[in-house]
Amino acid sequence: MSGFSDRLPGGRKGTGSLKWDGMEVMFGSGTHDAIPMWVADMDFPCPEAVSAAVLSRARHNVYGYPFAGERFRRAVAGWVARSYGWEIDEEWVVPCSGVVSSIATSIIATTSPGDGVLIQPPVYYPFANCVRGLGRRLVENPLILENGRYAMDEKGLREALREVKAALLCSPHNPVGRVWSEEELAVFTDSCSAAGVTVISDEIHADIILGGRRHKPAATAGGDPGTVAVTCCSTSKTFNTAGLSASAAIVPDPGMRTHFLDAMRSIGHFGPSLFGIEALVAAYTDESCREWLCGLLAYLEDNLAFLKGQIAAGLPGVRVIEPEGTYLAWLDCRDLGMDDEALAGFFMRDLKMALDPGIIFGTGGSGFMRLNFACPRENLSVTIPS
Repeated sequence: MSGFSDRLPGGRKGTGSLKWDGMEVMFGSGTHDAIPMWVADMDFPCPEAVSAAVLSRARHNVYGYPFAGERFRRAVAGWVARSYGWEIDEEWVVPCSGVVSSIATSIIATTSPGDGVLIQPPVYYPFANCVRGLGRRLVENPLILENGRYAMDEKGLREALREVKAALLCSPHNPVGRVWSEEELAVFTDSCSAAGVTVISDEIHADIILGGRRHKPAATAGGDPGTVAVTCCSTSKTFNTAGLSASAAIVPDPGMRTHFLDAMRSIGHFGPSLFGIEALVAAYTDESCREWLCGLLAYLEDNLAFLKGQIAAGLPGVRVIEPEGTYLAWLDCRDLGMDDEALAGFFMRDLKMALDPGIIFGTGGSGFMRLNFACPRENLSVTIPS
């Protein structure tokens, strides 16, 4: 599908883009000429149907408080049914502003200060930030890297679950790119169920699945469907709408929904934005958006193959951990023999690539870098200085 290889007219600089305009704030002065590959949004225009919906609402120039009603819930329920075969009731859908705030809300709804909350590092760093910031105790069940592929530590999981009230699942996993199998998810959720632990599942990358694989909602794996209390989803990664602030929490149990809504109010976590509502409904209901997604996935597959070739030819000390999902490549740079500061500097100064250092993702992240390959292919050319 056309459009993914083309640069945006005028680029993204000067548009209030965190990824592009926040470079010097994040990485320091003199980094303006590096290509930003850190923030997990895409350098592609969103589908035309999404833009049209936002522009149509903008022309009605009263921008008061929004209401995400039945059509929002229906759109989410329809998408998860068509995409993953998960039939949900519309009333399970709680309109939210973003997935991170929904994770924080879920922690408040399912635990008390001082309770343990499990994460599986290296993992999306706001998980740890939310747990610590809300006065909960962080308990880790680190992933295991074997033969270039990550897996859950099942024995360690069962031991760690003795210390926690809730567990955060990242599925597909950011940053290591695993798309967990139904069997792996069943082991995770069944282990949590046996320990009386509630699961909060971040499934924001559920539509970015590579290599013909298929996403399995955690709530549909395992023997006890009530173990996964909250599933968080959004159009932000799939259709590049992160700046419009709209997501959904799928909360099947009525009592838990009440706790979740009470927790939302307690921290001032309101629903989606006016334009985010329109974007989500269009993305999840207009068939052209699903066609756009098919084109996106094909382009991302080709980008990944190109990136792997570039790194193999120019950076033999770096190995790409093959992502099964997401548009994020987890780079094993340990053979370069650099500490984390030197490694980040090497990519920034020598390769002119601004990446996320692996160390921010916690245990197991040292010596790694995360690269966002959702960009025009020319941005992925690795030029090694002579």
